[in-house]
Formats: sequence, structure tokens, C-alpha cells
Amino acid sequence: MPLAGVRLAPTKRTIFWLLTAALLVAACTVAPDTGGATGGGHSDPNPPGFFPTDPATAQGGLIAGLYPIVFFIAVAVFVLVEGLLLLIVFRFRRRPGDDTLPEQTHGSNLLEVIWTAIPAAIVTGLFVLTMGTLSEVEALEDSPAVEIDVTGFQWQWTFQYPNEDLSLTGLGREGPVMGIPINETVRLRLHAQDVIHSFYVPQFLYKKDVVPGRVNEFDVLVQEPGTYVGQCAEFCGLAHADMYFTVQAMERPDYEAWVTEQQQGSGEATPPPGAAALTLTSVDINTFDPETLSAPADAPIVFDFRNVDPAAPHNVAIVGANEDGSDWIGLPLAQAGQNATYTAPALEAGTYEFYCSVHPATMRGTLTVGTR
Repeated sequence: MPLAGVRLAPTKRTIFWLLTAALLVAACTVAPDTGGATGGGHSDPNPPGFFPTDPATAQGGLIAGLYPIVFFIAVAVFVLVEGLLLLIVFRFRRRPGDDTLPEQTHGSNLLEVIWTAIPAAIVTGLFVLTMGTLSEVEALEDSPAVEIDVTGFQWQWTFQYPNEDLSLTGLGREGPVMGIPINETVRLRLHAQDVIHSFYVPQFLYKKDVVPGRVNEFDVLVQEPGTYVGQCAEFCGLAHADMYFTVQAMERPDYEAWVTEQQQGSGEATPPPGAAALTLTSVDINTFDPETLSAPADAPIVFDFRNVDPAAPHNVAIVGANEDGSDWIGLPLAQAGQNATYTAPALEAGTYEFYCSVHPATMRGTLTVGTR
């Protein structure tokens, strides 16, 4: 029987509404059990709840300060409206023997003014507070201490430090690491190579879209040392769920040591003895030149990789080339117009498939490994 056809006794109606209210409160207060995982093997110390996680940045602190105001105003409005509804339902419900309508009131100028003025005042006040907070959060300093160009593409991130001559690329659930100093303003400039992505670090309390053909930028000032997990928060394709990165905030001396370490690690390595040298060019998002390669077996393979594509980053990867059977992937990516040198592990004789890990669906070729 449909619910509309069910008539409950007054006591049963009271129990029904109380149970409904209890279920609503329970639904709002119980956070989903995610095991504390936020990706990349890190744990979130602040699971979802009524209030935001503890902010890690000065800008996030401004947002966290605004949130309780909006929250408690919303709670007050909810309690007032629902309280009046329940009062009317129970106080003025029809009772046995009620055969006539009560006295009807048609129109009240005072009530009209009250329930128009109060919401208008609330909305206006929230608008002013929100715009003031937003202007502070979005403000850009004239001389940030560190500038980082963040490039998102399917399904990886590249962090490029133009003033430090440093570029870091990573993929998978660990992703690359963005090192930044604490208590100093860091300027992030967001670029997209293919589709829309989104740069999101939950403890920054801030998310910014990464849009092709447009540079979005914002400043962050992290106040405490720590490691903060970030991710793409805009569905961008099949491997979107694994598009993670990590922000590592540290004291200035530690940051400078980290930069030096990364710079030393990003230099060209000396080719191992007996390595086979191959030249491979990426022409565009559809083409390798050549599409067939050959190399001797049981010898490391050094790729002289040249990216002549003026628009997109590329690299070379080999299916099942690692000892554990996983794909070997050459990193860092060669940005548009740049070159890179990759050293792949020695392979047994056989036929292998190589591809660009940025455009795996369209850029593929064949590598034939023969006996020495």
C-alpha cells in the first residue's frame, strides 16, 4: 500500500517523526569508513566530518575561519524552520471531534516583512564575508619566494622550478614530490596538456582546475613542516584514480638541500658499459620515428630520446621490461621540444612493445631484441 494511503494514529505519527529525525542525524554524523587512506600510501589524520580538516596553509586558515560562521547560520535556520514545522504539525494537528476549520488569517504585512528581511540580511552578510575571504585567499604576492609550474596530463604531473632549473615528473599512486619551504609564499602556475585536471590538496582547503590553454595560478604559504598528499580531483580518464602527488614542506635549509639533491639526481647518467644506443623521436601524439627498433639481448639499452612535438611531453616505456614483469618507464618526461636520455634494463631475446606513457593508446612501436 502506498505511504500516502497510510493513516497513522497520533502516537504512531510521533514515533515515526522521531525515528526519521534520528536517522537524518545519524546519516549526517557518521563519516564513511575509508580506512584512513588518502592514496600514495599515506593516511589522513582528519577523516571527513562536520568541519574541515586542520588547514596546513595560511590561506586555508582563512577558509577554515569562514566555514563555522556559514555552518552555524545554516544550523540555526534549519532548527528554526524544522522546529516551527514540527510545532505546527503537533500543536495544530486535527483531533477527534474537530469538524470545523479554525479561524483563518489572510495576509500579514509584518510577517511578510520579517521573513523577507531576515533571509535577505543573512544572504547579504554571508556574501560580504565570503567575498572578503575570497579576495584574501586569491591575492597574489609581488615577489613569491618560490615559483613552480605544475603541468597535469594523462595521468601524471610535472613540477618545474624555473628558477632552480629543476623538473620532476612522476606517475602512479606515489606520484612526484613537490618540495616547498615553510613560512614562505610559493606561487603555483597550473597548466594542462590534454584535458581538464584539478590540483587538490585536502589540507590546503583549496582546489584549482587545470585547464588546457589557460594558466591558473595561486599562492600558498604552508605553516608547518609535513607531507601532504594531493591528487587530481577532476575525472580525466581511465587512470584518473592513480593521479597522485605529494607536497613535502620543510624548513628553508632542508628545502635548499632537497633542491640540490634533486638537481644532482636529474643530471645525465653515464651509460653503463656495453649498452646499446638507440635514437628515438616523438613526432606528435600519434607517431614515433622509427616505429620499429632492434637491440642486442642481455645488454642495457640507452635511448637518445628527442621530442620534436611542439605541444606535448613524451617519453618511452617498454611493456614487461622490468625483472618483476612490470613495464619499464623512462623518466623524467621530455617536454615539448626537449631531449632526454633513458637507460632501459637488459632484455632477453624476443619481441617487445614500446610506447609513450603519456599517450599509450596512440604512440606504440615494436622493439626486437636479438642474440648478441
